[in-house]
Amino acid sequence: MSEGNVGSRLDQWLGSYAARTRGMTASEIRALFAVASRPEVVSLAGGMPNLAALPMDVVGRSLANLVAQNGPVALQYGSGQGDPELRRRILDVMAPNRVSAHPDDIVVTTGSQQALDLVTRIFVDPGDVVLAEAPSYVGALGVFRSYQADVVHVPMDSEGLIPEALSDTLIRLKRAGRKVKLLYTVPNHHNPGGVTLAAHRRPQIVEIARRFGVLILEDDPYGLLGFDGDPLPALHSHDPEGVIYLGSFSKTFAPGFRVGWAVAPHAVREKLVLASESAILCPSSFSQMAVTSYLAEHDWKHQVGLFRELYRERRDAMLQSLSDMLPTSSWTNPQGGFYVWVKVPDGLDTKAMLPRAVTARVAFVPGTAFYADDQGRDHMRLSYCYPSPERIREGVRRLASVIDEELDVQETFGTPGSGQRAGSSVDSPGPDLS
Repeated sequence: MSEGNVGSRLDQWLGSYAARTRGMTASEIRALFAVASRPEVVSLAGGMPNLAALPMDVVGRSLANLVAQNGPVALQYGSGQGDPELRRRILDVMAPNRVSAHPDDIVVTTGSQQALDLVTRIFVDPGDVVLAEAPSYVGALGVFRSYQADVVHVPMDSEGLIPEALSDTLIRLKRAGRKVKLLYTVPNHHNPGGVTLAAHRRPQIVEIARRFGVLILEDDPYGLLGFDGDPLPALHSHDPEGVIYLGSFSKTFAPGFRVGWAVAPHAVREKLVLASESAILCPSSFSQMAVTSYLAEHDWKHQVGLFRELYRERRDAMLQSLSDMLPTSSWTNPQGGFYVWVKVPDGLDTKAMLPRAVTARVAFVPGTAFYADDQGRDHMRLSYCYPSPERIREGVRRLASVIDEELDVQETFGTPGSGQRAGSSVDSPGPDLS
């Protein structure tokens, strides 16, 4: 190939990339950041934790003491499995969710996102099937695509993943000769669905996975952020050998430290450590020791309680605003976490509607971001964790104006499926989460 031909191509290395890069696509959420971060735009899109309740003075003193007293250790390489003291303290953090483990069962990772990548890396070959809820976390879908997995969605309802649907899907895939490697699930305060897997379904899900020989990947960043009552027992508590449990400090402390973890059976844990060492050598010693100092010196349980109240206030503002201003839509009723999953009137396409919403200075995430197969055009995810209650209400007002304009266009041009429906929450019969 001549120099001129090389120079005329947008990417001269196009023919050299590995086949797995074909599954790498830009996240619809990341693509929104540049626009949604503008001060004039009310962003109901991103799931950024609200750090307003975090005592920055306490964190600052803790970091200063860490460097002054343990700087040579905190700034050095560390163990590939993670700091032993942090792993011991993680046991206390998981206790409310009934995750019983030994510190040696824990692998510290660079956020739980890296744990997702490592688990997929050691289990999934190209063409293997990964089951995921419909809808599912966009970051997990990106990982599965990057390893050339075939994601098959399993329906949810107001009580989370449907056991009968899971069983039917596994039977169908088995008859087709497909190899199912993982069941990925966010059982608590689901992202993006906002629902929580019911207590009576949890042992059913675990038993179905066990019967079909499928490993469960339980992602639990929001488990401690429920608004009412104690956390439900994790899936891991029903079968520690059949579940890998993922946790994170991003939502209960601060995402900037990038500290997460995986709890895995012994043999799996060893492979996770090897995979992590080959990728990053070791997680950040400084970040781990900073989290350890915070847990040791601060009443972190009280702090989580403050976060819960902050998010509860914003959840209430979101639900009230939806009820007041979106009578043509329906939505879930989250009992914790960051998100509401909204069903727009029939015939509307949230992905096509997004540019017009941004013009109206409000941002959301179209439902298509949370499916591997382009479903979800009639849904959107709204995040209430970061904006103030006043900004939430203003954002919903702007969004309602956009939807009303879309419905006017629909009525004017006679677009099929323009019938309106009464507003409702997930407590109403038959919420549409599929």
